[in-house]
Amino acid sequence: MVKASKVYERLVAGRGRVPFHDFERVLAAFGFSLDRVKGSHHIYKHRLVPRPLSVQPRGNAAKPYQVEQFLDMVEEFGLTMDE
Repeated sequence: MVKASKVYERLVAGRGRVPFHDFERVLAAFGFSLDRVKGSHHIYKHRLVPRPLSVQPRGNAAKPYQVEQFLDMVEEFGLTMDE
């Protein structure tokens, strides 16, 4: 199992595809919790973020634009990893 901090480093560096289950591990490490699943859409909420984050896999990988949305939220709201 890959540590969430290592996956986050890969996300920030923009290196390649990230497995969806690893992306979900990073979301949890940053305090996001799964609110609901509707079809393939996994809706995450965070107590400091006023809007939900909707993610869904592309095959078994995270979609790049959704990774960017997550990284933008981390920067905008000053979120930190709780690992």
